[in-house]
Amino acid sequence: MGSTGAFFDFDRTLIDVESPRLGILYLRRHRLIGPAFLLKVACANLLYKRGAISDHAMARILIGFYKGRQPAPFEEGAQGYWREVIRPHLAPAVVHRLREHQASGHVTVLVSAGLRYLLTPVAAELGFDHLLCTELEKGPDGSFTGGTVGPICSGAVKGELVRRLAEREGIDLRASYAYGDHEADLAMLELVGHPVAVEPTQRLRVEALKRNWPIISHR
Repeated sequence: MGSTGAFFDFDRTLIDVESPRLGILYLRRHRLIGPAFLLKVACANLLYKRGAISDHAMARILIGFYKGRQPAPFEEGAQGYWREVIRPHLAPAVVHRLREHQASGHVTVLVSAGLRYLLTPVAAELGFDHLLCTELEKGPDGSFTGGTVGPICSGAVKGELVRRLAEREGIDLRASYAYGDHEADLAMLELVGHPVAVEPTQRLRVEALKRNWPIISHR
């Protein structure tokens, strides 16, 4: 028998907001982002909320911001950004579930379309055993290319990365748990024996109710 895993989505699951929105506000406050990109993101976000564009497409738009920029300022500021901007938005009920899994000796995994440099401090401070996420590609000059190393960790890719990790680490997915808020998390939720919807979108709520999955709030 393998070990039990507990897989947690990040945005609107482990935290009670969409972290890209906080990031954009932060960049705007520091005058690191222009009005044209802000408008593009705002329009894309409206379409995303209506289900007109995918989680993957939204992530691609956001990643485009990094093209041609040097990594150092972002990587060096990640720890402070986590503590000052993101950590206050941790969802108490979901963090409680995380602590219960850790106390039970379960293998805990943070799974997100978010970027590695931003999520590494989160995973370290909260004690996750593994981090599955999206990594920005760097060009020969060391700057970000606007692309990624491998696919964006969303949708079907999220499920595939979870499955591979489970095989590699000897995790019994039928005995495992997963937490997500969005239909983009279905590929992950469907893999485990104990899926949990966290303040789900309407589409995920319909699926959760149909399949008798537990639905929990952030608090």
